[in-house]
Amino acid sequence: MEKTAKKETKEVSGKKVQVKLVRSVIATPQWMRTIVRTLGLRKMNDKNIVTDTGAIRGMVRKVPHLVELTEVKE
Repeated sequence: MEKTAKKETKEVSGKKVQVKLVRSVIATPQWMRTIVRTLGLRKMNDKNIVTDTGAIRGMVRKVPHLVELTEVKE
């Protein structure tokens, strides 16, 4: 009876989504800047394609006024 530790990420749809920074992070709290940076965004109009997971969706929900989320068709 061996237990194997398996780390699985729960994907919402198994797809990719594109996150785009549409507003500046100037004059925002540090925690918002950290979320934007974690999403892989640095400057205005920066885009990053990430997997559609619950963690990503949660981060986007915290800063919806700063980022734009679109689905990527592969």
